[in-house]
Amino acid sequence: MGPTRTVLVGYGVGGAAFHGPVVEAVEGLELVAVVTGNAERQAAVRARHPGAEVIGTTEEMFAREGDFDLVVITVPNRFHVPLATRALEAGLHVVVDKPFAGTAAQGRALAALAAERGRVLGVYQNRRFDGDFRTVRRLVEDGRLGDVYRFESRFERWRPEVKAAGWKEQADPEALGGILYDLGTHLIDQAVALFGRPTHVYAELAARRAGAVVDDDSFVALTHAGGVRSHLWMSAIAADLGPRFRVLGSTASYLKFGMDPQEELLRSGARVDTPGWGTEGPDAWGVVGTPGRTEPVRTEPGAYQDYYAAIADAVRGEGAPPVPIEEAVTVLETIEAARRSSADGVTARI
Repeated sequence: MGPTRTVLVGYGVGGAAFHGPVVEAVEGLELVAVVTGNAERQAAVRARHPGAEVIGTTEEMFAREGDFDLVVITVPNRFHVPLATRALEAGLHVVVDKPFAGTAAQGRALAALAAERGRVLGVYQNRRFDGDFRTVRRLVEDGRLGDVYRFESRFERWRPEVKAAGWKEQADPEALGGILYDLGTHLIDQAVALFGRPTHVYAELAARRAGAVVDDDSFVALTHAGGVRSHLWMSAIAADLGPRFRVLGSTASYLKFGMDPQEELLRSGARVDTPGWGTEGPDAWGVVGTPGRTEPVRTEPGAYQDYYAAIADAVRGEGAPPVPIEEAVTVLETIEAARRSSADGVTARI
């Protein structure tokens, strides 16, 4: 079997930073085409991916569906479900950026279609491959913290001005805008990956910036079946940035500040196959211990390329997609519960 012929649909920040250069770096995948109708982005594709064909529309792409094996969908959220549905119906494997659907029902329908057609349905949760999260997972699985009882996780930014033209700021429910669907999807996914399906969800969703019509400063609390509680913060107006992770256990804690370096590197044009990719220096490491007795812990290297390596294996029938579809659906169920909780001022069950 030759390399998986991959077509990337969309070349905004997601396509240009998180997908295109990572796909190109993974053995077993070949980026053969990029779909974008924007002239400036077409030029950027030709400059950065000279081996990839530029296609103007998805209609042109689907007219040549036999030329491709895998479709990567990284366009505004409202188009995820219709494009993924059409690709699966065409017999293509699919990777969909998060959130891969707007509702759990839509997610289940996509999963059922993929199973019926015998095709891979990958949900792109690259933050499972952040170095700091990989470190948390290692510490939890090794028992270094004892029995974990609270998992605190934050994606906080200082962006006090609303980008009026941005689709993530739109009030239209079909746009799936707001910070819960954006950063919150990552945070919830990480909590689910570590501690499983929540049973109860409490949320406070707020639009605080002048002119904001969707949530931009939110908090979600999850109670997992095993008793762990996850407290998740997401904000565009944090004038002081809290720790990325604070994990409390019966014998020790883990505290980590700062963001995984891979996003900044990819945005700057760095290559994933650069020696030392995704590593942090000791000054950025988190600490493990108890009050007055802490020690630094080396951060695991970040590895977004591992996501696509697993997708390549799954397409060849040599493994499962890196994000189990049932966990991806659980994330959507949790988002729906969070919205109910915030609207009604109650704790919601799922």
